[in-house]
Amino acid sequence: MKYILEHPVTAVIGTEKYKCTVEWRHGKFIVDEPEAKGGNDLGPDPYTLLLSSLGTCTIATLRMYIDRKGWDVPQISVAVNMYQETKDEKTVTVIDRDVSFSSPVTDEQRERLIQIAKACPVSKILEGEIQIRTFAYSDGEDKDKHTYTNGEVTVAWKPELCKHAARCATQLSTVFNPAVKPWVNMDGATSQEIVDQVNKCPTGALSIEKK
Repeated sequence: MKYILEHPVTAVIGTEKYKCTVEWRHGKFIVDEPEAKGGNDLGPDPYTLLLSSLGTCTIATLRMYIDRKGWDVPQISVAVNMYQETKDEKTVTVIDRDVSFSSPVTDEQRERLIQIAKACPVSKILEGEIQIRTFAYSDGEDKDKHTYTNGEVTVAWKPELCKHAARCATQLSTVFNPAVKPWVNMDGATSQEIVDQVNKCPTGALSIEKK
């Protein structure tokens, strides 16, 4: 198992309704609810972000394909919206995606481009099987701690925070192997490789001890 992103997207909310600060690999942005829902509309709402990810993935995928084909299409735009309805006591979400090209395309090209749009990575995620795993933690909890060192760096492990060790085990298996004891082999990689992997731990179960 390997995550798509090297570092997780994180979001934090305080007491201001309903301002969320999202941090990604190159900075931060604000997500908020519209005023009609009690927010201040300081940024896009979660539905807008969901549709934006589909829309931008769609046109980026189309741009890659069109460029490879050498077709003269200077600009591609997309409009995305959605609605929900209940069928047989089940909520069904329908997303409409309207793609426009700035120059004429043939019927054959249009049909092919529709298929390419449907095959963009975010489309595949939304139309495929999705499992959302949720874990909850509290800051300041007193946890058992084990330490491992190679003389240069020391790794601290809090087992009660460790919910999915497969992350480190699959990404740096020469160091992290839950099938053996001790499960952390500090001689299995360079100190920098170990530090880089530990810094990817999203729960704080693994950390680098400061000297």
